[in-house]
Amino acid sequence: MSEHPLVLGIETSCDETGVGIVHGQTLLVDAVASSVDEHARFGGVVPEIASRAHLEAMVPTIERACAQAGVRLSDLDAIAVTSGPGLAGALMVGVASAKALALGLGIPLYGVNHLASHVAVDIIEHGPLPEPTLAMLVSGGHSSLLLVPDVTCDVRSLGATIDDAAGEAFDKVARVLGLPFPGGPHIDRAASEGEITIDFPRGLTSRRDMERHRFDFSFSGLKTAVTRWVEAERAAGRDVPVADVAASFQEAVTDVLVRKAILACREHDVAALQVGGGVAANSRLRAMAAERGAAAGIEVRIPRRALCTDNGAMVAALGAQMVAKGRAPSTLDLPADSSMPVTDVQSGLPVDVDHDHPH
Repeated sequence: MSEHPLVLGIETSCDETGVGIVHGQTLLVDAVASSVDEHARFGGVVPEIASRAHLEAMVPTIERACAQAGVRLSDLDAIAVTSGPGLAGALMVGVASAKALALGLGIPLYGVNHLASHVAVDIIEHGPLPEPTLAMLVSGGHSSLLLVPDVTCDVRSLGATIDDAAGEAFDKVARVLGLPFPGGPHIDRAASEGEITIDFPRGLTSRRDMERHRFDFSFSGLKTAVTRWVEAERAAGRDVPVADVAASFQEAVTDVLVRKAILACREHDVAALQVGGGVAANSRLRAMAAERGAAAGIEVRIPRRALCTDNGAMVAALGAQMVAKGRAPSTLDLPADSSMPVTDVQSGLPVDVDHDHPH
């Protein structure tokens, strides 16, 4: 197989139907159909609505991606698809579509991990990943620190959220402040007009917590602290300074994320930090990671905002790396695994492949 394979990637883990086409390490197209507006009135993603939206969007989005890239399906070398983690019904739509394409075209199928894909997408933005890389993935469902010796087969969990993920906390605080869903962009926008005037708690950063949860995250207590502060202001008949609360909350989240990520780099002697996931689009997180990374002599890699949120390009990027490195494709009984652990970079592997010890 070519070192520059042409791979189509399908991403349907949540509410974005993403189809990307990558040629080697070059992104040809990143087509996305979002159902976020259909979920907004519920204040969160409704799994059944997401699944139906994927069904409706899948074929048109694939056709649009191929047309924009000037690629025919018969030109493809492989299909890659998110097989987990994510919403079970949403994943099934993507996995079934990918199986049909791979079988019909007679090309290999790669069922890949959503979180590893968020790491791999940086390859099409900034070139090959240093090995190892320290990855921090922050999204609506995940806040994870990962040691990544090889994104195609070796991803190790150092820590994760023990309650609310960072993106989830952004959504919940936005609701408390009367801001629309999804909360991340609206908190970011409000914070840019506010001042950091409130010292909200930094979860799992005390000396005792750092002994037990050194690289873990907790944002539930912070969310509760913001809610109580806002309720107290309203109960006292005072106007809530939304911009200041947003800025202070955002600073607390960002401080904890970056502090632990830089510490993990130092303790594991890793010189590169890659930040991915939807929350990586946050302007304060991007600025603080770059600033503290530079001070610590650590290269910080963050993809452009469109590649931080869920997309098909990241799945295609990981699939292309697997093809180029000669990884075995997935079998056609590949499952949709809603709770797929981050350490499983690929699913549906042939039984003769030692998944736990690829080397």
